[in-house]
Amino acid sequence: MAELATPIALNHIGITVPDIHAAIDWYGKVFGFRRIMGPRRLEPKLSDTAESGHILGPRFRKALQAHLVTANGIGLELFQFLEPETETPEDNLEYWKTGVWHLCFTDPDIEGLTDRIVAEGGKKRTEVWEFVPGTDRKLCYCEDPFGNVIEIFSHSYEQTFANWPKEGRDAD
Repeated sequence: MAELATPIALNHIGITVPDIHAAIDWYGKVFGFRRIMGPRRLEPKLSDTAESGHILGPRFRKALQAHLVTANGIGLELFQFLEPETETPEDNLEYWKTGVWHLCFTDPDIEGLTDRIVAEGGKKRTEVWEFVPGTDRKLCYCEDPFGNVIEIFSHSYEQTFANWPKEGRDAD
């Protein structure tokens, strides 16, 4: 397959939360994300949108959905499922299973952001640590109050990985 000349942009990420109103407030207060739509009610009988059953299947009956936007225009789509009801897993860090296991945001003031996360009801899972040996690239793992794992990078994704030291860069 031919490589694309320009990478395709990431549009949005959808996450499930048990309380959509609290999540809208939390992501706005902690990260400064703006709500641009919702919450709105999703039900199979209300519309023919994909979320109304075409994708979520016959078990789906009712949910709330809201759309937030980040500083660089990436969307954060929040879902609170009402029927069937949102469940919080006992182990929210099942990284060995297929699917999204964390969200990552960039902030050069990792310490300040992790303090805000904790002050607003989230959790700090690790200490802030030097990620790329011999550089000022740092990261920290946290989670929102709803159990979604959040990673914080001090630098952009490209700045972090394009400048990785040559040794240990690629696996066989």
